Amino acid sequence: MVPTSFRLFFTAILLLLTSVNASYSQINPKDIDIVRDKWGVPHIYGKTDADASYGLAWAVCEDDFVTIQKMLLTVKGRLAETDGKGGAVLDFLSFISGSEEIVDTTYETSFTPGYKKIIDAYTQGINDYAAANPQEIMRPNLFPVNHKDIIAQYILTNMLLTGVYLDIQKIFLGDIKNYEVNLPSGSNAFAISSSRTKDGKTYLAINSHQPLEGLFSWYEAHMVSDEGLNMLGGTFPGGMNLFLGTTPNLGWACTLNSPDLDDVYKLEMNPKHRLQYKFDDHWETLQVRKKTVHVKLGAIRIPYTKTFYWSKYGTTLKNKNGFYSIRFPANMDIRGSEALYHLNKAGNFTEWRNVMKENAFPGVNFIYADRTDTTFYVSNGQFANRNPKYDWKKVLPGNTSQTLWQKPFLSFDSLPQVLNPKSGYLLNTNNSCFEVSGAEDNPDIKKTNPTYGFGTERNNRSIMGHYLLSKQDKFSYEDFKKIKFDRNFNDSLYEYGLNNIPVLFNLTPEKYPDLADAIAVLKKWNHSSDVNNKEAALVTFAMYPIVDKITSHGRENEANSFTEKEYVQALRSAKKHMLKYFGSLTVPLGDIQKHVRGNVELPVGGMPEVLAATMTEPYKKGMRKTFVGESYIELVKYSKDTIEIETVNAFGASSKPGNPHSTDQMQMFVEQKLKPMTLRKDALYQNAEIVYHPIKHTENIDLRNTSTVK
Repeated sequence: MVPTSFRLFFTAILLLLTSVNASYSQINPKDIDIVRDKWGVPHIYGKTDADASYGLAWAVCEDDFVTIQKMLLTVKGRLAETDGKGGAVLDFLSFISGSEEIVDTTYETSFTPGYKKIIDAYTQGINDYAAANPQEIMRPNLFPVNHKDIIAQYILTNMLLTGVYLDIQKIFLGDIKNYEVNLPSGSNAFAISSSRTKDGKTYLAINSHQPLEGLFSWYEAHMVSDEGLNMLGGTFPGGMNLFLGTTPNLGWACTLNSPDLDDVYKLEMNPKHRLQYKFDDHWETLQVRKKTVHVKLGAIRIPYTKTFYWSKYGTTLKNKNGFYSIRFPANMDIRGSEALYHLNKAGNFTEWRNVMKENAFPGVNFIYADRTDTTFYVSNGQFANRNPKYDWKKVLPGNTSQTLWQKPFLSFDSLPQVLNPKSGYLLNTNNSCFEVSGAEDNPDIKKTNPTYGFGTERNNRSIMGHYLLSKQDKFSYEDFKKIKFDRNFNDSLYEYGLNNIPVLFNLTPEKYPDLADAIAVLKKWNHSSDVNNKEAALVTFAMYPIVDKITSHGRENEANSFTEKEYVQALRSAKKHMLKYFGSLTVPLGDIQKHVRGNVELPVGGMPEVLAATMTEPYKKGMRKTFVGESYIELVKYSKDTIEIETVNAFGASSKPGNPHSTDQMQMFVEQKLKPMTLRKDALYQNAEIVYHPIKHTENIDLRNTSTVK
């Protein structure tokens, strides 16, 4: 066996030969400063935008190289090698996306020469970090990666953000007949104009709800260059740009939307030829595409092969009911990465909106605010010219060119949007695009193309948000924060589209005497999920069996109405659980619900669907711990002359165990407090914890202690 030290040495030499020497001829790390503030957040300064991109890659690798590698393994179809069966699911999903083909065929024409330099710099940053730190590499032959691997990550991310995976899941489950399913979602965005604030400033709340750790968790960074880049916000590990945040002049937030962003087709197969399907007046043959992944099982990796197909409509899957194709814009257009870059550099609303008009994003809502008191909302999406005689929300006939839509996508101006509403506020919590402001300001559903599939959905967060924003004429900044951090349910207990949830709370002790004590707790509950609420714990344990049914399998019955028997079973199970583990039905919510990383375990409030949303999963000793919901939060106040920023991340700037910044924001997070942030270079350098160039760790010295201090 080759000693580990020699293996690492040869790995380092290989990577250095293939990556570092080539990249350093283009990017000089000494032109890049990584300024870590007291919280470890990286503020990256480069001479060029490409320098800043390189620096971001290096900083993210320092803080979360594991997640960077897992995303790269996924797009290469190799995550199963480290994550077993769970990783295999993402490997197959990435393969289904057809990302390799779309990147190969469209890369050269999709990006400008200037942006290709950004991509190359980011790619080089990752490869150089791997070369300098071979002991952290998880799998052999993963590095060096190339520019196409980086762009493929965006395709997978867009598939997930636009919900395509849900329909793929339903086909795999053989339940495509019940095509529509109401799954829980999260994210909040608020913009309040100066007409509604006591200090005359414009407020923006950036509050996307994502997994707290892993592939699609938020990473906070600040990117600056001498070419005009200056933005603080959040990105996913592997993202070359900041996805949301603020510049000195403007900012935006994003939430997931749910129009009809993909289409499913049932193919008409030839009974005489297994892989032939009818298309208009002739038969076409499916392409066969096999994918083998190596699934980690203990100390070995077992090869596992699945067969997929490709039709004129796109990716095709087979289940017991036949062959189904899925068609979606998220794997047809890779320009979104460059569009984000230009949004990061926009200097005013006109420039920002012109980027949006390029229509490069397959989905999500955007809420915008700036120092000129401009507020704007758009429910974004890429929609082709669909034949209106078909119901595009249902499974479509896959035997006719009438259902085979093609690019180009319809114009940005055709999307639901609101500019400077008279009500003075914009709000989206994954609810309908037709209820984002005052009644007189909302987009008109009658003027929206019905084939886009925008709905009229509401949720507890939208109901509570509109209610709280209508309670008073003007808001202080503290009022604004109280709304953003609200943990209450509205009186109807509207949650997850459970239109009959009052059934649970209207159970009677006469009908269920064994549950009399539990029913009494439910009736006493004041609809709050604060950390000290003593009734919320029982509600939590009663609700999660219901939520789990929705999130894992979907519901056959429309609108997610559950039977009284199901609610009774859930309450009975919750009572049994509470008594077994806590000896009482009334304990503070924080006693059973924890925010955990490493050895740090803190009580935390919140539930699914309150504005300050928290979703939990089973933890030790009968408790539950956070895993999705409130994550990266950025609040901004704009005025003509100033910008004020506060942020918090769920755990800290680093995900590396033992790093002091891996847990140092947790207490703030559970207490719903924020840390002040700045875009001012002088203040950041003066108060930095360390300033260094992105070079090998052993060479990282604090530049403030040298003659190169800036």
